[in-house]
Amino acid sequence: MGALTFTRPDGEVALWRDRKRYLWLFGLVPPSAVFLAVLLVWALNLTPAAPISPVVWWIGPILVYLLIPAIDLISGVDGQNPPDEVMEYLERDRYYRWITYLYFPFQIASLVMCCYLWTATDLSWLGIDGGLGLVSKIGLAISIGCVAGIGINTAHELGHKKEENERWISKITLAQSFYGHFYIEHNRGHHVRVSTPEDPASSRFGETFWEFFPRSVWGSLKSAWHLEKARFERLGKSHWSIKNDVLNAWLMSAVLFAVLIAVFGPEVIPFLIVQAVFGFALLEAVNYLEHYGLLRQKTASGRYERCTPAHSWNSDRVATNVFLYHLQRHSDHHANPTRRYQTLRSMDVAPELPAGYATMIALAYFPPLWRKVMDRRVLAHYGGDITKVNIAPRKRAKILARYGVTDETDATRAAGTTGAGTTGARA
Repeated sequence: MGALTFTRPDGEVALWRDRKRYLWLFGLVPPSAVFLAVLLVWALNLTPAAPISPVVWWIGPILVYLLIPAIDLISGVDGQNPPDEVMEYLERDRYYRWITYLYFPFQIASLVMCCYLWTATDLSWLGIDGGLGLVSKIGLAISIGCVAGIGINTAHELGHKKEENERWISKITLAQSFYGHFYIEHNRGHHVRVSTPEDPASSRFGETFWEFFPRSVWGSLKSAWHLEKARFERLGKSHWSIKNDVLNAWLMSAVLFAVLIAVFGPEVIPFLIVQAVFGFALLEAVNYLEHYGLLRQKTASGRYERCTPAHSWNSDRVATNVFLYHLQRHSDHHANPTRRYQTLRSMDVAPELPAGYATMIALAYFPPLWRKVMDRRVLAHYGGDITKVNIAPRKRAKILARYGVTDETDATRAAGTTGAGTTGARA
């Protein structure tokens, strides 16, 4: 597709071109990275570089934690938003849809290849004596776990759409990480409760990723189950049904794992577990940074204010935008959940992370560094008013005292009402 011609409100004819149109194809690099690793190992084993070839099996974390952040640093800020006049055309352009549809077949092919590599005893065609060593197998498990984690983001993109086939692709894509309940909890739970203390997937000020991770995993699972149970109760039917979207999602995972174990043997079980856990841990790291410390205030009626762009952390870095289908334009996503990734916009009013999501994920693993970088940004976003922040309950008194708030009753009243005066010191 070339430049799009459109007419501006002032009557002037203009041209617009999606500069990332063909860059979106790089979104298929992660699910094909295992095959790239196989090719690289084969090539390296033909050269004096053979001793470093085992490192290549760690291609997943190398891509996520090193290459994408480096490209983000070099390529800089994206900044391109489609004008209103071309939005409908972009939404209808099926080229963008097929890029996300193709993720799943690449993903499954890579998983099957991993199962073969984990269990093969003769890899002489790769220049390897016998099979892979344990370190290489673990690296391969982490790499395919990265594929599963990024696959959850692809499922997230498709799961919000109205077309039935896209929703089914979303569910199937989640099977590898055994995280199919995300389809229910994210759409009907997180989008309703985002940036409130009731949302398990919204991280709190002072809460480390390692505290957030189990809380979000368990809380999201419970929420998904309760949401489906309530849906069946409204229908007057038992929730113990194959039509229960939590149960049928888990069944897809069970069938996938059973087939792989039947074909390749029980030796793949520990590696399947490792890759699944790493996959949904990667998702939860993204959840952690998307709403850290942000809080929707309560109105005089006791209800939470509507979700606005101010309640999501954004980052408009080119590389991570491409690899995560504009997930970093998270404020627009919450405002328009069914809007397709190619039309999501960067919003000036949204709080900005200092780097791309890929970089911030790595930072989240180190709580002192994370808090040094992010806590002051949360405070600045609220004009220094700590009472307007979503604070971890266990650390609430200590954090309030640190910022000069000593009366918990006043602090709670200030935090609970939009526009209430502050009781704490300005940071």
